[in-house]
Amino acid sequence: MKMNIQELHEQFCTERKLINNFTDKTILWYRGTMKVFRDKFPELKCVDEITTTHLQRFLFDGRIERKWASLTFVNYYKGLKIFFDWCVKRGHLEANPILPIDTPKIEKRLPKRISLQDSMRLLEISFNKKYRYRFEAYRNQAIIATFIHTGLRANELLSLNTVNIDFENGVVNVNLGKGNKDRVVPLSVRLKSYLTAYLKERGRLGRKCDRLFLSVRGDIPFTYSGLKLMVQQLKKASGVDFSPHKLRHTFATLMLEGGCDLFSLQKMMGHSDIKTTTLYLSATVKLLQEQMLKHPMG
Repeated sequence: MKMNIQELHEQFCTERKLINNFTDKTILWYRGTMKVFRDKFPELKCVDEITTTHLQRFLFDGRIERKWASLTFVNYYKGLKIFFDWCVKRGHLEANPILPIDTPKIEKRLPKRISLQDSMRLLEISFNKKYRYRFEAYRNQAIIATFIHTGLRANELLSLNTVNIDFENGVVNVNLGKGNKDRVVPLSVRLKSYLTAYLKERGRLGRKCDRLFLSVRGDIPFTYSGLKLMVQQLKKASGVDFSPHKLRHTFATLMLEGGCDLFSLQKMMGHSDIKTTTLYLSATVKLLQEQMLKHPMG
């Protein structure tokens, strides 16, 4: 029986979510990948109509016409390959049509970060910037401090509940981070002070929501769109070009420069492969310079 591409892909996404516990963000990525492919070939209705030629044209046109970077090419390739592997396993295809296509080598780029001085400036401006509500100053500074002192991803930070901050044991419990993995990140003394001040202000306003970071108006969780707006405003006010992910990279490089070992950093960052963590070594010029001092000839 021939299977409609859209219906089959929905089955694939449902199974990935319910059986494999993939996050909503990952499922959205799978759906987006298939949508871009189907928009290119609307005439294809059934999965067995998709050929290697179709896939090659899709990927090569993306590289040439849309100026895809190597990483973008590989991401689309992976999103489609995993679905076709599933189709083969379920008996909807005899072979995966994307396998004959080679992928480009991904360029190694140094993680973008901000300096220690810019980090300190950002923390200062995030509190002292003129706000309409006092609560906003405490919250924004606590958010920036959490990014810089824990290296959390944006979705991980927004998903934090008040119970995830364990002041007694000095840790931040990150539940179901990337790959649906739990991890703990040590709670620094300075971050404790920022979070304590924020929680005190939050309590003064009588906020009861379980989520840690809340919206200015109403006892409701702070949203991704709210975070995006906050970043834009702070970039303009501070003159520091940053993003939540750049602050994650900043945390990693500062930790290495401070003497943190790779294994510990891997656990704090939530990397499944330590090779990902080693990329930060290339960005820590200060650390490399200090190692050069160990040369026996000085």
